[in-house]
Amino acid sequence: MITFDIPEEYGYMEHGLVDALKMVIDPELNINIIDLGLVYSFALNQTEMSIRVEMTLSSKFCPMGESIVSAVKNCIERTYRDFKAEVELVWHPMWNYDFISPAGLSQLKGV
Repeated sequence: MITFDIPEEYGYMEHGLVDALKMVIDPELNINIIDLGLVYSFALNQTEMSIRVEMTLSSKFCPMGESIVSAVKNCIERTYRDFKAEVELVWHPMWNYDFISPAGLSQLKGV
């Protein structure tokens, strides 16, 4: 479940952020990072005009980690040009397969 710390006047951004980040695909599993459950939260700082994303990777040793983080930053800054994206990688809670959405599980199963 993604949590949002976004002021009400920017509430429209909640769904837009999720939809935009569905374009970021984990290259090893070929599933987007939202359906994989890698994104934990979004926070918007109005003063600094920044969007902070708290997320994880499927493993601390993910060889594509830097690429995924860069893709998240680029995706947000392309979608919301007035905002700077900040990505914080966290390891708690530790990601596991229970975080994958039903849509993501269908993709894993090839359905």
